[in-house]
Amino acid sequence: MNFSQLMEKIMNGNKAFWGIVTAAAVGAIIGLLFAPEDGDKTRKKIKKKTNSLATELIEALEKSKEKVSSVTGQAKEAGEEYKDAAWDKAEEYSDAAKNEINKY
Repeated sequence: MNFSQLMEKIMNGNKAFWGIVTAAAVGAIIGLLFAPEDGDKTRKKIKKKTNSLATELIEALEKSKEKVSSVTGQAKEAGEEYKDAAWDKAEEYSDAAKNEINKY
């Protein structure tokens, strides 16, 4: 997995998270605007809906945290692989240069 694929994976996760949050908030607002109930009932509904949204937000944050952790681990592994490959090439070129120098 290359860097651009990792970044795309991170960005797609964030888009989904914010899409869920936005949809939940818009749904709650529309529901309240069209609710034909008195103030007391509406306040209770707002409190209940707020608690529900907070729970959904916490769950979405946990999922995002897990995704970020997973992608971070993958990025770290990819970085280690690139680092190892670079060191191998550097050693290969160094050995080749030493061999050329030793010929003379």
